[in-house]
Amino acid sequence: MYTFLGALVLLVVGYFTYGKFIENMFGVKEERSTPAYTHQDGVDYLPMNTKKNSLIQLLNIAGVGPIFGPIMGALYGPVAFIWIVVGCIFAGAVHDYLTGMISIRNRGAHLPELAGKFLGKAMKHVVNAFAILLLLLVGTVFVTSPADLLYNLMDGWMGISLIVGMIFAYYILATLLPIDKIIGRFYPIFGALLIISAVGVGVSLVATGAPIPELTLTNMHPDNLPIFPLLFLTISCGALSGFHATQTPIISRTTQNEKQGRKIFYGMMIAEGMIAMIWAAAAMSLFQGPVGLNELLANGGPAAVVSEASILSLGAIGGTLAILGVIVLPITSGDTAFRSARMIIADYMNVSQMKLSSRLWIAVPLFIISFVLTKIDFNILWRYFSWANQSTAVIALWVAAVYLFIAGKNYFVAMIPAIFMTMATMTYILNAQIGFNLPLEIAYYGGAVITVIIIGLFYKRAIRARNENVPLEEDITDPPAA
Repeated sequence: MYTFLGALVLLVVGYFTYGKFIENMFGVKEERSTPAYTHQDGVDYLPMNTKKNSLIQLLNIAGVGPIFGPIMGALYGPVAFIWIVVGCIFAGAVHDYLTGMISIRNRGAHLPELAGKFLGKAMKHVVNAFAILLLLLVGTVFVTSPADLLYNLMDGWMGISLIVGMIFAYYILATLLPIDKIIGRFYPIFGALLIISAVGVGVSLVATGAPIPELTLTNMHPDNLPIFPLLFLTISCGALSGFHATQTPIISRTTQNEKQGRKIFYGMMIAEGMIAMIWAAAAMSLFQGPVGLNELLANGGPAAVVSEASILSLGAIGGTLAILGVIVLPITSGDTAFRSARMIIADYMNVSQMKLSSRLWIAVPLFIISFVLTKIDFNILWRYFSWANQSTAVIALWVAAVYLFIAGKNYFVAMIPAIFMTMATMTYILNAQIGFNLPLEIAYYGGAVITVIIIGLFYKRAIRARNENVPLEEDITDPPAA
């Protein structure tokens, strides 16, 4: 219990200390106009207040990641707490803040455009394809996971296919309509439900004296799976997630002032870390340890754990409300995943999004592909999502590191987590069955070699970009990319 409470306190302290340090290091320009005003189009670019932007950002980035990921990561034991706290403060929140602020400085640009500018033109095409793949995986995962939760909640009286169809119908509307029509109007309500449900579970754990294990570095995974690299890909949202790099530009186009960035980008990542802590603690304490948790996961998946933990913590009525709060998460990330994919494709092809027809012909193929992907086993999708997600985080961190290097600022705040996660993602894909299936020891060496090569490429590109005077900001009078 002391470890759990101490971790929550550290997350809050991290926001007020390291978050403030990152803000000061980056250098906020309160007098600079933001894309919400300079490129206002009434669809994607329009100003919204800090409270609304913060809640939308939290719902955008959260998904089932800070719930399903920590639940599966809880199999490793309390060592998962360390990654959530350290990863959130020094990697995830830094990643989100820098991605959001650099996007604001560059007309609300998405990651592919930023990668092309700061990592080289070829990277724009690579990252564009990679980002679209990630967003399709996210959108698909966030159709199937809330559908399963709703199906279980209603005891199967409504068919799973009908539930999937209803979720897709909502996603289509949220993807096509101006951001203030559905997302801006209902997300604050959804955000309140999410926060209440997470707080309810957390308070119940403390009030009932749940046997949350104290800190230990022992690997408690029943199958003895290695902590490195698997834990760092299993728990992504809640610690560090590349999906966030696809979502922050949505809000960088609605942010009124750069001073609001720390609360919106860094602060909401801290909030997500607290949600991850609560669900990791619930998974560790309510099912007789990792063995019982592993059995429940094998029989019903993370959705079954959510249902059981909610009912055990809050009773039938309170548990049902908590489950609804969890269902909100993937739905409100799935819709913005498709919206972000539409915006990235539009930016890449330089297609204005002011006309509904222009949005429609880009969005429809995305939904068709996603529907086909829903027929694939969820666990397989999640493995590919985890690797693609963390690889995207690596790219975003290297973009931020180059930006800070050119600016003559402390680029190590982005470079150090970039190095660590480069090693983790490369080791994983070399070892995993969905990758090259090499022995773990060989994967460690291979991952280290690739990481060293990428560090060398980073310095080569950063020095070249600085010598070429690559502009850190786009002129606020430039026409919008989309």
